[in-house]
Parts: sequence; C-alpha cells; structure tokens
Amino acid sequence: MNISSLLPKSLNSLNSFFKMESASGLLLMFAALMAIIFANTPLEPFYNLLLDTPVEVHIGALHIAKPLLLWINDGLMAIFFFMVGLELKYEWLEGELRDKRNVVLPGIGALGGMLVPAVIYIAFNHKNELDIQGWAIPAATDIAFALGILMLLGSRVPTSIKIFLTSLAIFDDIGAIIIIAVFYTDNISLTALSVIALCLPILFMVNRLQVASKSVYMLLGAIMWVSMLKSGVHATLSGIMLAMFVPMKLDRQPGYSPAHQLEKDLHPVVAFFILPVFAFANAGLNLTGIGMDQLLHPIPVGIAAGLFIGKQLGIFAFCWLAIKIGWTKLPSNVSWTTLYGTAALCGVGFTMSLFIGSLAFEDGGGIENTFDERLGILIGSIASGILGYMVLNKSLGKPAESEAPNKV
Repeated sequence: MNISSLLPKSLNSLNSFFKMESASGLLLMFAALMAIIFANTPLEPFYNLLLDTPVEVHIGALHIAKPLLLWINDGLMAIFFFMVGLELKYEWLEGELRDKRNVVLPGIGALGGMLVPAVIYIAFNHKNELDIQGWAIPAATDIAFALGILMLLGSRVPTSIKIFLTSLAIFDDIGAIIIIAVFYTDNISLTALSVIALCLPILFMVNRLQVASKSVYMLLGAIMWVSMLKSGVHATLSGIMLAMFVPMKLDRQPGYSPAHQLEKDLHPVVAFFILPVFAFANAGLNLTGIGMDQLLHPIPVGIAAGLFIGKQLGIFAFCWLAIKIGWTKLPSNVSWTTLYGTAALCGVGFTMSLFIGSLAFEDGGGIENTFDERLGILIGSIASGILGYMVLNKSLGKPAESEAPNKV
C-alpha cells in the first residue's frame, strides 16, 4: 500500500469534515467523550496532572499564577466571549437581528428559556445557601452543540429554524453575560477597575478614528483582560467589552467590516480549538461507584430538570403565548411540533453551563458540588439532545433523495 497516495485523500477527508456545518458540534462531543474516558480509566492521574499544571507569568510587579485549567477557563474563554461579542454586534447592526421582526419570538423564547430552568433549579435547592449559587447553570444554551445536532438533519431544516435557534442563542448569550457580570463577581479591586476605565475612552477614540489594526485592539484587550482578572469581575467579560469597540465599517474601505472579518477569522479557532479544549478540560467526570444518592442529589436533579424540562417548557410556552396574543407569529415553514423540537434542543447547555458552574462552585463549592454540577449538565444535555433530534427528525419529514443512504 502506498502511504504517500493516502495522504492527499486523508487531507481531503479532513478538509471536508471541517467544512461540515455540524463539524464543530461533533468535535465538541468527541472532546467531551475523551474527557469522560480519561476520567474513568487508568489515565485519570495524567488527566488531573495536566489540568493542575501550574502556569505562571511574572513581569515586574505583575504576577499571574494559575493552574492550566483556570488559564483555559479565564484566558481561552475570554477569546470565545470576544468572538461572541463580535457576533452580537454584527447580527444586531447588519445581520438577522437588524430586522426587528426576527427579534421578538427568539427574544421572548430566550427569556422563558432562562427563567423557567432557574426557577426549577431553585425549587430543588432553595434550602441550601451554597447549592443555590448554581441557579444560573441550567439557564444557558450551548449553540455549538445545538446547531451541530440540528445540522445532522441536513437540508430538511428550514432556514427560518436556523435563524430562530441562532437568534435565541444570541439573546441567551446576552443573558449569560449579564448574569456573570452581576452575580458571579466578588472582591472588587478599584485600582484594577480604574485601569479598565482608562482603557474604555482610549478604545472609543480608536474606534472613532476607525483604526483597523488588529494589534491595537489585541494590546488594549490584553491590558483589559489582566486588569479584569485582578479586579474581581470575571476576566472573560473583557472580551465582550473589547468587541463593542471594533469598527463595523470603515469610510475609507467601503464594503469591509473589521468586526465581521475578525469574527470570521476567530470562528474556526474558537469552534475547532478553544471550545473542544474547554470541553476536554471541564467534562471529565469520574463515574466510578456512582449511586442513587449522587443521581438524586438536589444539584444534579435541579440542573438536569432545568435543562431537560425547564428549557423546552419555558421556550415553547413563552413563544406560544407571544404568538397567541398577537405579538409575533410562527416562522415560515415551521410547525408547532418543529418549534417544540427546537425548544427541546435548546436544553443542551453543555459549554456555557459548565462555565457558569465553574464560577458558581469551584471557588467555594467544593469537589462534591463540582461533580454534581457536571453530572446534571451531562444528563440534562444528553436527554435534551436526543429528544430534540427525535422530535425534529419526525416533524421535518423524510430526508431528500440526495441525503438518503444509498440502497445496496
């Protein structure tokens, strides 16, 4: 067998995979699965050793020392939130959300999809002051996972459903950002915040001057990230703040959008590296000896019920009510069953739920709460993904002939 002749074929297959709309979701699933395998085999000590590896940066008086896991959660995820901010800005000014008719239904759905899961979690955990800190965990939707599952259905999925799901996830991200900023910050440092306050007018001037150089924004972003890290406000919010100042248009270059171009450049890095790395670092759950006590603990039950029941109930009920009272209408080519299946799919909360869980419990919640949180997220997300796929697969009818498997 000629190995050199197989290389181009392998590269073509790899290239085709990365071009698939579902590729990022599939890679995320693979990373999560690998984390669980590592955590439940003799490889577990190496997995923990990797995540606990100390990484330090020492420049003069500046000293940042964190284990690798926190560099991933605080550093790489800041880049993720920067891309999210760019997407929000583009969609609001130039994309789907510019048409306010596309805003009402997903906005109301997102509100229900955050409120109802949070209420369900609180109902299970209101008696414990520490456990209740995780109330926001089931309020998040993982757009990469949800879209990845949706894309497995191929061309049967109407464009209106893709727009609805993406728009809902955007509002969901806005809600998550507000929750992180308001409820998961502590030990505020006024000195560090003053540095951030100084960066904002500089960014405003750079924006007004329509500076397109990426290095200028990256330098100011790095200063803001370090300051945010030291301020007590979660460092990832620096990514959102930076994104708001990247110019959408340049007068001297009509048709070119620095914000949109940066978002396009970052998308493959985030989808195929940052999110899978985050999933691998945070999804490792040792299931050895797990019993009914762990499964029925209020934290995993509250999270799983919030994601699986709360998400679909909140989104579908709020959308149904908004349509019935005449505030909006069903998207074109979408039935009530398809809308319900999409609402169920939004119960896949994996990445953002894990991230919020790390903020809620890792500082003071202990190993037990971190375990319970991950267990609930996995159960709720898997159940939601399966239900959403099954409902949509039935409601959208048979695949087109070109998508159907070849008969032998």
